[in-house]
Formats: sequence, C-alpha cells, structure tokens
Amino acid sequence: MSEPIRVLVTGAAGQIAYSLLYSIGNGSVFGKDQPIILVLLDITPMMGVLDGVLMELQDCALPLLKDVIATDKEEIAFKDLDVAILVGSMPRRDGMERKDLLKANVKIFKCQGAALDKYAKKSVKVIVVGNPANTNCLTASKSAPSIPKENFSCLTRLDHNRAKAQIAIKLGVISDDVKNVIIWGNHSSTQYPDVNHAKVKLQGKEVGVYEALKDDSWLKGEFITTVQQRGAAVIKARKLSSAMSAAKAICDHVRDIWFGTPEGEFVSMGIISDGNSYGIPDDLLYSFPVTIKDKTWKVVEGLPINDFSREKMDLTAKELAEEKETAFEFLASA
Repeated sequence: MSEPIRVLVTGAAGQIAYSLLYSIGNGSVFGKDQPIILVLLDITPMMGVLDGVLMELQDCALPLLKDVIATDKEEIAFKDLDVAILVGSMPRRDGMERKDLLKANVKIFKCQGAALDKYAKKSVKVIVVGNPANTNCLTASKSAPSIPKENFSCLTRLDHNRAKAQIAIKLGVISDDVKNVIIWGNHSSTQYPDVNHAKVKLQGKEVGVYEALKDDSWLKGEFITTVQQRGAAVIKARKLSSAMSAAKAICDHVRDIWFGTPEGEFVSMGIISDGNSYGIPDDLLYSFPVTIKDKTWKVVEGLPINDFSREKMDLTAKELAEEKETAFEFLASA
C-alpha cells in the first residue's frame, strides 16, 4: 500500500459532498490501492450535520479510509493537502444579483486561497466546484501566489458530460461511444458546448458527430441551449440543484488529473488561459479542451475554429472578463 494522501472536501455537509464522499472513499477516484485521509470542512452552523456524515463514513467501513477529520477550522482543514476539492460556496438566494453573489464568494475563496498558500503542500491540486466556479477558482489562485496556477482548475466536466449524454441519446448509443466534445468558457449559461471536433462510434467506425447526426439546426440550436440550461432544468424538476451528476463529474475530473486522459481523447476543464492559441485573453479561468499526463494538463492545440464557434467563444470570454473585473474590485477591498 502507498502512503495515504490528504484530500479535502469543503461544503462537506452539503448535498454534492453527500454524493461525492463515498466514491472518494471507495477507491474509484484515486485507485484501489491508495489510502486516503479525508478531511471535511464546513461552516460552524453545519457541524452537527457534518457529524452525521462522519458517522456514515465510519459506518461504510471503507478499507482505504485511514482517517476522516471533520472540522470548521481552516488551519486543520488545509494542512499538508495533496488534493483540495472546493465545493462549498455561497449559493444564490432569491432576488440576489450576480454581483452580490460574486462579492460573497470572493471573500470565501480569498480566505481559502490564503489558507492553501499557508498550510497545503505546494504540489496540491485544487479543484473548484462552488459557483461562480471559474471566477472563484481565479480568486483562490490569486490568493495563493506560492502554488503554481496550473494546479488550479474548475469543474466544467458536468457540462461536458451533459453534452456527451445529449449526443448519445439523440444517436441511440451509449455515452462512452461519444468522445471529444468541448465546453469552452464559463460554467454559466454563456458556455459554448462544441461538437465540431467530437466523434461517435457507429457500427464499429468513428465518425464526426455532425456527419453522424445530419441535423445542423439541432446541433447549433436546441442542443446548445439544453446543455447551457440543464442545471436550471434540474432545479425546476427536483427543487434542488444537481448533486449526483455533479459528484460524478468531480470524480471524472479528479481521476483524469490523477491518472491522465486516454490516448486520443480530450476532456474539458476550466484552467488559466495564459498563452493559449485560441485568442482567449490571458489571465482568465476559461474552460478548454485538455489532455492530461503525469498530473499535468495541456491545452489541445490546432483545432480549427469556425465563425459560429468564434462568436460563442468570445461571448463567454467577455462574460468572464467582466466577472473578473467585478471580483477583483472586491478582492482589493476584501
């Protein structure tokens, strides 16, 4: 058995974490021979609930869980971390402007970034899930100057999986037969789900999704809006936000960081845009297609971008630049 790794989940008393923790503990993220010290952080009023989660994790009797630590203290939570999964954030309340949401979250992610900087390993991999995820991730990274910015990523894998599933359902195949969809930009309703480079396996042959579907108007219309607005559709139906699917996407995202992406496949994640070849301004946390090897991502280069895509990619970059500007005003005063 290898040495245990320390994995933090914040917002650990919440519903995404409730769907996530068992998968981390049972070896389906970091492998069946990787012991884990699981650290659970939440705010003080949630400690009672968190105790219940702790009891259940104990009751799962998982052989890989060397220890589970539940805390409301950052100096305990962030100490010597190998992986930090930042799920907790201030949710949007009724009548709340996006600006207010940004302000509340800048405060949280500035603190958590500073705590990572002070207590975590410099090699820590940080995955931000709490919304607005891209800007929260950028805030945390800026607040942790001693940790390489490449170590920070935010979750757009749920959008990626949603896009894959929509194509698979439409073609009557399993979602594993669809690969290389891309989510460009922000994890918001301006994101651009792009299947221009996606492939699907039909009768044992790989074909382009556009060629396979022969339905350009669906692909350029309803498909995009369905993926962009899927989160809202789930809330409307369930009266709660996506938890099971979000937890599954987090597992996919972290597992790919840990073990790399399969040959010939790329996935979507929000990463620092510095030096990209797609005309996206530097210093944004933007979702790109990436391949991962040795725990290091690389943006997939050289994909041709048509005018339709260009417009959508720029639109979501513009939203991210505006969010960043608002967040950084708060950051200076936070």
